[in-house]
Amino acid sequence: MLRVIAAWCLGAAALAVGAPPRDAAEARPRRRTAVVEVFETTRDAVVNISSRQVIQVRTSGFGSFIDDFFYVPRPRTRRFNQESVGSGFVLHADGYIVTNDHVVARTAERKVMFADHSEYEAQVVARDPRRDLAILKIDADRKLTAITLGRSDDLMVGETVIAVGTPLGYEHTVTAGVVSAVNREIELGNETRFTGLIQTDASINPGSSGGPLLNVLGELVGITTAIRADAQNIGFAIPVDQLREILPEMLDVERRYRFVIGLKVAHDDSARVTDVRPGSPAAEAGIEAGDRIVQVDDARVDSGIDYHIAMIGRRAGQKIRVVVDRDGDTRTLTAHLGVPPRPDGARLLRERFGIDAAPMSAGSAEALHLHKPIGLTITRVDPGSPSHLAGLRRGYAILSVGGHQVSTLDDVGDLLEQINPGDRIDVEVLHLRGGMLWRHGERLVAR
Repeated sequence: MLRVIAAWCLGAAALAVGAPPRDAAEARPRRRTAVVEVFETTRDAVVNISSRQVIQVRTSGFGSFIDDFFYVPRPRTRRFNQESVGSGFVLHADGYIVTNDHVVARTAERKVMFADHSEYEAQVVARDPRRDLAILKIDADRKLTAITLGRSDDLMVGETVIAVGTPLGYEHTVTAGVVSAVNREIELGNETRFTGLIQTDASINPGSSGGPLLNVLGELVGITTAIRADAQNIGFAIPVDQLREILPEMLDVERRYRFVIGLKVAHDDSARVTDVRPGSPAAEAGIEAGDRIVQVDDARVDSGIDYHIAMIGRRAGQKIRVVVDRDGDTRTLTAHLGVPPRPDGARLLRERFGIDAAPMSAGSAEALHLHKPIGLTITRVDPGSPSHLAGLRRGYAILSVGGHQVSTLDDVGDLLEQINPGDRIDVEVLHLRGGMLWRHGERLVAR
């Protein structure tokens, strides 16, 4: 009898649990936490980045990892495709996406997929391996939802943070945790060191790299970048303030879109004009050092990075309306963007670094056992020049300058236009040694 009663009670309890409460519709809003709100407002700005590498492995047991372009026919080698995934987020509605450099550093092809499963081919715009940051560009058929940049200098240890990404290929996974610590430093095996990182216990797994770390307001406070593989719930993110600091250089809108305005703004939240070049369009429009830019055309400007984003896509000859605050007085000024003279890339390479170079020919590509031309070929190196001292030689291929991929001397000229004697610039090169291709970076000092 007791067994029957017990079974009946359990069945009744199950029915009670399974039955929805009468006020379920009213109770649902109470279940909406800050994490729910943040995910729903940012999910369309978070992307999955899938990429393809071609890996060449020597069957003797010594592995070698190279790009799709790099193929060296050697005995006892085999090549196979390796698919990898990472995460990223939309920085600007026109298709600019931020991720980790290590997500795209050795990729041959990249696809960006959104929450609605729309996909786009992505091109690498700029890379900064030292900060592990990269910017991609897609040509979307619509205006995209962008992440709101917050700040990381006022993070509180213990405050809630939310990570969104694609861990292990599971798209748009959201995890929540707290800021475990700030100003952490990690050192990788290849002598690479990252400093000033945010430590969090929000679960981060392979594939989460490059995704956003958000506060409860839905603002970006960090970019997830690494985990401790020998621990649990110890992850790291690059502070958004580091992204703010490096974005103007990475975007470099005047160089990229070939226009001149002739002003510089502060990297902080003020959007304060720090310098105006005499005779420039900014000077002719009446913009002065000390002015605070509050609007460019219809785009509101609250920070220096807002200004750079507002200038994306501008072209020489275009007229723009700039609203500035000058000592509390709001002024609307009009600037006509100028046409910059084309810098002589060949001359700048020769003068600054002692290199003669030319776009890679099919013959030069074949000599390096490449599938197709890529970058520039060094045709001469001056003895005793910065390039010679750094180990660069005739026949080497230049792949990138200052973190930007190059394929023409015009590309190089645009990048070296503002380089002064004593400035240091990173150059990525490729060369053949012992039948194997070697890809490495060198830091050159301009003369």
